[in-house]
Amino acid sequence: MDRTQRLNALQTSRLYLCTDARTEQGDLREFLHACFAGGVDIIQLRDKKIEARAEISALEVLAEVAAEHGCMFAVNDRADIARIVGADVFHVGQGDLSPTQARTILGPDVIMGRSNNSVAQFTDSLADPELDYAVIGPVWPTPTKPGRPAVGLDVVREVATLIDAHPAPKPWFAIGGISTETVSDVLDAGASRIVVVRALTHATDPEEVAGLLREKVATHGN
Repeated sequence: MDRTQRLNALQTSRLYLCTDARTEQGDLREFLHACFAGGVDIIQLRDKKIEARAEISALEVLAEVAAEHGCMFAVNDRADIARIVGADVFHVGQGDLSPTQARTILGPDVIMGRSNNSVAQFTDSLADPELDYAVIGPVWPTPTKPGRPAVGLDVVREVATLIDAHPAPKPWFAIGGISTETVSDVLDAGASRIVVVRALTHATDPEEVAGLLREKVATHGN
């Protein structure tokens, strides 16, 4: 995909998954197929427990599966690895490479997003010309971000209001503790795109759960 195709795909994306390399389960390829088949739009591989070569190998599997489904895949944190594997999307946190630094490595075509833990950070991400999307969270406490306080639904509401009034809004996602049980609450607060982790990585049937989440997001408010 070129940048225009990726931006178009981002606009229609509603369900974003972050997963590790499934080293313990040994089912990475099957798991990825199930999630994409269930309705996931973007899958990011984020695994701090593995070395660079193992991460590249897992990302090569993700790239193949994403291409089979006509979807995008994302790399977290490592711009060098993102360039090696030809990632569609690169995601950074507040303490990672700056978007400008990452862009010098990745070039113009890669979609870039950043995690935000406050309205102030989110506002900065909206203003950064190198960023194509923003994430707010964690909405609820989550073991995937130990020690990071939850921002709560009020911040989601504030961000949604900010986007509605913004002259140049960007796609944005809510993350943190979102599941089939809590997704309606975050959608009611104003989110229309979500990032999930354990909702799918811990699911017995990830394709079924992805389908339920996708249906809830797609039909909310209709």
